[in-house]
Order: sequence, then C-alpha cells, then structure tokens
Amino acid sequence: MADDTVTTGELGRQIGSMQALLDTRFSELNARLDKVVSLDVYTIQTTHVEQRLAQLQADLQQVRSERDSLEDAFEQYQLSERDRREQERQKRLYQAVIPVLMALLSAAIAVWAVVAG
Repeated sequence: MADDTVTTGELGRQIGSMQALLDTRFSELNARLDKVVSLDVYTIQTTHVEQRLAQLQADLQQVRSERDSLEDAFEQYQLSERDRREQERQKRLYQAVIPVLMALLSAAIAVWAVVAG
C-alpha cells in the first residue's frame, strides 16, 4: 500500500495537469462553437437566401418576357420596314416608268398625226 499512496504535492501536480487539460479542451470547444452558426441565424439566413432566389427567378422571368416582347417588336419592325421599302421601290419604279410611257405615247401621237395629216 505504500506504493498506492500519493503525496500531496503529486496530487496537486495531477490536479494542475488535469486543470490545464480541461482548459485546453474548453478552449478548443469554444473555438469550434465560435465557428458554428446558431439555429436562429441559420434560419434567418436560409430564409433570406430563399427569398433572394425567388426574387432573382422573378426578375429573370421578367427579363425573359421583356426580351421576347422586344424580339417580337423587332421582328414586326423588320417586316414593316421591308414592306415600306417595297412600296417605296414600287413608287420609284412607277415614277420612272410613267414619264417614259407618256413620252412614248406623245411620240406615237406625234407620229400618227404626221402620218395621218
């Protein structure tokens, strides 16, 4: 039993060693807990992220619909511009052809008047 007895100094050293070990472990635990997010903060953050995603999806859908309407408007503009150019081309053609026909008709009448007269 003499070997099983612990002196007061040795007992104090062991208690000090255990105290230091506990301090180290609690420091590690506190460091880990500092990195952990509380459930309330996580819930708030998750809700915010979900709301932001919903808003971004709505914005994306709005941009898509605006783009589609812009594409439709541009296509309509191209069609109307093509029709306008075709009408303008026809007007220029008629403006060039009618005077030539009038000149030919005048020449034919003049020739007919000379031949008939």
